[in-house]
Amino acid sequence: MINDEGLTYLKEHLNFWDKLNDKEKQLLINNVSSVKYNKGENLHGGDKNCVGHLLVKTGELRVYILSEEGRDVTLYRLVPGDTCVLSASCVLNHISFDVMIDAEQETEVLLLNIGAFSKLKESNIHVENYAYKVAADRFSDIMWAMEQILFTSFEKRLAVFLYDEMVKNKSNKINLTHEQIARYVGSAREVVSRTLKNFESQGILKLSRGKLSIIDKEKLRSLI
Repeated sequence: MINDEGLTYLKEHLNFWDKLNDKEKQLLINNVSSVKYNKGENLHGGDKNCVGHLLVKTGELRVYILSEEGRDVTLYRLVPGDTCVLSASCVLNHISFDVMIDAEQETEVLLLNIGAFSKLKESNIHVENYAYKVAADRFSDIMWAMEQILFTSFEKRLAVFLYDEMVKNKSNKINLTHEQIARYVGSAREVVSRTLKNFESQGILKLSRGKLSIIDKEKLRSLI
């Protein structure tokens, strides 16, 4: 069970809520819990069971794939208000694609357990449509990430990432290490460091320990 604040947040972010009957609403309420994850904690993937439907309330999650050699590629990130049904892929017919999900910072989610989510999806067409629409949207994010890695120069890819981070955070300061940026853009830390130093030499940004500052937005944008 969740408190009134959590229930209000749930209603605001699940667009099928008004399409549920009273019994279905009660089933959902009885099976939602507030779960907190520590920074760096893995909550889905590998040998972990199908976790269920996730709605991010605070913090940030990173969704990625992991190769047999241990290399990971970030597919997308989830911020407050975002939902994830790939964490419940075991109830999505014909979808066998599995991902890893880690908490990038202290994160709180509203978690609808897999049994209840499965029942709602089977009994209510609006929940089923919602599940597949969210999955389709996430696969679109995945295809964009793969397209960037396969067909876009690294310099442009890094410029796009930095510009998007600046817009998302509404600040010219980006508090990420080179290692974190490398994970997000699917490259090696050494390549990221070298390219950032090149950007710095062009007067685009200023590097400092664990963060960087964009000092010429237009020049950065011209690389995109």
